[in-house]
Amino acid sequence: MNKDPKKPNTSDDDPVTAVARVTRRSFLARVGAAGAAVGAGQLPSAAFAESDAAPASDAPAKATDGTRVHVRLNVNGRDHQLDIDPRTTLLDCVRDHLQLTGTKKGCDHGQCGACTVHVDGRRVNSCLSLAVTHEGEAITTIEGIGRPGALHPMQAAFVEHDGFQCGYCTSGQIMSAVALLNEPYGHTDEEVKEAMSGNICRCGAYSNIVSAIQQVRRKA
Repeated sequence: MNKDPKKPNTSDDDPVTAVARVTRRSFLARVGAAGAAVGAGQLPSAAFAESDAAPASDAPAKATDGTRVHVRLNVNGRDHQLDIDPRTTLLDCVRDHLQLTGTKKGCDHGQCGACTVHVDGRRVNSCLSLAVTHEGEAITTIEGIGRPGALHPMQAAFVEHDGFQCGYCTSGQIMSAVALLNEPYGHTDEEVKEAMSGNICRCGAYSNIVSAIQQVRRKA
């Protein structure tokens, strides 16, 4: 009971004061926890109760052993046994788990083509494909088609025709170009441009890329 009418009631029984004690941090922590519970279909009836709120933490979430799966991938002719998060993309798998960093992460949305690899001879945007879906398939990255001193003809043609400037998109460009040689399309320059339209070169070396592809096609 507040004995002094000039002073606000600050007792623990005052609901206004109790609400004021809810900090912005604790509120956001409860809202975030409730949102996660809704997504999992496990929202408890007392999700917003003060006593049930877990303290906020700045530590990153860690995957538990139960969230990892075992997968066998054949990359550039070699078998690899991996335990990975099932959400791992093929791009992140070859770069982070196999250290094959020639495949580049550009937009990470399948729009630039920098991450192009071959799966059973077909070109694939590896940023849009889960690694676990490719068990038993032959995966080829830029490291698997040539190396210094033994370049693939397409790699040599890109060098000869200056088919790159900064080089970031080049591995994806070459992987698409190599796959294009085995596709029933792209015999004219206009067809090459259309077939390679999924690979973006921000430096604008498109005409040189077309010249490199056509040189290899004529010699094939």
